Amino acid sequence: MKEKILKNCRIIDPSQKINEIGSILIDDNGKIKDLGKNVKISKSSNKTEEFDCDKRIAIPGIIDMNVFVGEPGFEYKENFRTLTQAALAGGVTSVVTMPNTKPLIDNVSMVDFIIRRGRDKSNLNIFPAACLTREMAGREMVEFGLLNSRGIIAFTDPYQAIQNTEIMSRIMDYASDMGVLIMQHVEDYELSKNGCINEGEIATRLGLQSIPSIAEKIIIERDLTLLEEFPCRYHINQISSQKSVEVIKKNKKNGKKFTTGVSINHLSLNDNDIGDFKTFLKFAPPLRSENDRKSLITAINSDLIDVIVSAHKPEDEESKRLPFAQAASGSIGVETLLPLALELYHNKSVDLLKLIELLTINPAKILKIDKGTLKVGSDADICIFDPDKPWKVDANKLKSKSKNAAIENKSLQGKVLMTFLKGQLVYS
Repeated sequence: MKEKILKNCRIIDPSQKINEIGSILIDDNGKIKDLGKNVKISKSSNKTEEFDCDKRIAIPGIIDMNVFVGEPGFEYKENFRTLTQAALAGGVTSVVTMPNTKPLIDNVSMVDFIIRRGRDKSNLNIFPAACLTREMAGREMVEFGLLNSRGIIAFTDPYQAIQNTEIMSRIMDYASDMGVLIMQHVEDYELSKNGCINEGEIATRLGLQSIPSIAEKIIIERDLTLLEEFPCRYHINQISSQKSVEVIKKNKKNGKKFTTGVSINHLSLNDNDIGDFKTFLKFAPPLRSENDRKSLITAINSDLIDVIVSAHKPEDEESKRLPFAQAASGSIGVETLLPLALELYHNKSVDLLKLIELLTINPAKILKIDKGTLKVGSDADICIFDPDKPWKVDANKLKSKSKNAAIENKSLQGKVLMTFLKGQLVYS
C-alpha cells in the first residue's frame, strides 16, 4: 500500500484535543504516521498518494455501540456486506453488533461463527456482543469468562432488561470479578408489556397502550443501587426521558462510575412526530415528549450522557407495514448517524467537538479498544465530511438492505465524503 497524505483538512480529534487545519500522513501499513500543521512528506513524494480535503473536517472513524446485523437467521433484513456498505457511507468504521440473531449469540460455537463470518464478509471493525443470559430468557447467565476470551466485547440482552433482581445482582457480581462490560436495556417488563408508545396525550389520542417513563427509571435505580455492592463495568444502552436523566445526575454526583448511551433518534424526534400511526417511528424505548428530548440534550452538555448510537435495527417491509401495536420496533440509522447528529450542531444545541467526542473516543474508552483516535501509530480509520453539504434522505438510495428509515424524506445538512479504514479508501 502506498503512503497517503490528506492535505488541507480541519482535523478534529477530541482524544488529543486537536482542532486545526493541517494534514494527516498515513504510512504504507495503514497507520497514522504524522498529523497537524507541520506534516512533512519525504522527498520521494511521488510515492505518496495525495488527497486535497479542501478544508473539510477529518475525524477518527465513528464507533457505533448499538448495531443489529441480520446474520445469522435474518439475512433478509441485513447482512455483513450491506451493513458494511451502510456503515462506511456514514463514516462508521467500528460497530458493536447485537446478539439477538437466530440462533442467539450465547455460546462458544456461535461466537466463533459470528467472528469468522464478520471477518470473511466485512472489512469493518466488528466487535460482537453476546447475550447476558442463555436464550435471552433472563434466568441463567452465560459463560462470561469463556466468551470474553473468545472475542466478545460486551454482554447484553437487547430490548429486554434482566427483571429478576437476584439474577441481576449475581450477573453484576460475576462481571465485577471478570472485568467484563454489561450493557443493560433499561425497561421494567410489567410496566411496559403490551405498550408501544410514550404515555401521554399522543397515546390517548391514538388509542394505543403506552409505556411510562418510570419503567425506565425503575430499572436504572435498581441497577445503580446494585452497583454500590458490585462495582462492575456497567453501561445503560439507551435512555429516553427526563426522569432517567435526574436519576443519572444524582448517582453521578454521588460518585458512582457507570456510562450512559442515547440513540440519535431520541435526540432528534419526539412522540409528536409519530403523527397518525407512522410505524417507522416506533422504537424501544419509545419516542418521548419534547421536554424529554430537550433534557437529553442538556444531559449531553452536562456530561451525563457518554455516547450517541444509531440503534440501527433493520426491519423488512412486512414487519413494519402493520397496525402500530403489531409493527416491529426500530429503524435503520448507521448511515445517517453523523448527518443527523450534525443537526444538533447546526441548531446550536451541542458543540461540534462534544458531538465528535460522543461518537469516537468515548465509546472507545467504554469498550477499551484502541480506536476513536488519530494519534500517531493508531490505525488510520478516518472519516472526512462536509458539515454544510445539504441533502435529502431517500431510503431507496441508502446502502442498508432494509429501508425502514424513520427520517425518510428529511432534509439534512452534512455529508460524509470519504471514509478510510486502516489507511485504505473504502468509501468516496
